[in-house]
Amino acid sequence: MMQKRKKEERKKMNDTKVKNHARETTPEQEMPESSAGFEKTETNASQSLEQGAAQYAELNDKYLRLYSDFDNFRKRTLKEKIELSKSASAEIIIKLLPVLDDFERGIKAFDASSESGQALKDGIVLIYNKFLATLMQQGLERMRTSGEKFDTDFHEAITNIPAPSPDLKGKIMDEVEKGYLLNGKVIRYAKVVVGS
Repeated sequence: MMQKRKKEERKKMNDTKVKNHARETTPEQEMPESSAGFEKTETNASQSLEQGAAQYAELNDKYLRLYSDFDNFRKRTLKEKIELSKSASAEIIIKLLPVLDDFERGIKAFDASSESGQALKDGIVLIYNKFLATLMQQGLERMRTSGEKFDTDFHEAITNIPAPSPDLKGKIMDEVEKGYLLNGKVIRYAKVVVGS
């Protein structure tokens, strides 16, 4: 009987151990451990996804900035090339302006003389007009000065004289040397006399 009792006690103990062990390892208790591991994996995946998205946004931003910088560079160099081609002839035209002035002086001298040299004068006027037309085709234009308001961006004052009337104060009275623009840019300032 003792042995039976001992067997029964062992059986009860084993049953209790099995039940305790079963309680310790129930799926409900195992679930939080496995879900915690899953949550860690999910957290790591979401963090790496966020990091990837942030890195993508940063690289995309860098790309867009680089692209816009290159586009601005391309536009700037194109604009500089156009300006260079427009003003490439400026140096030559500046050197030819005194010749143009000499033609004008020669024509005025013919007008002042009473000798008969009308054919010679007409020849010089014809050459002058062709020369001026060629320069104007290259973008040269004369500044208007007579009666205009004095502007330091276009005119160089040689001297001031008393204005004959109050409405001529600050205006150009006489032009000593003509001013010229090449494609809208001043290449020679007009030398003028200003009324004060």
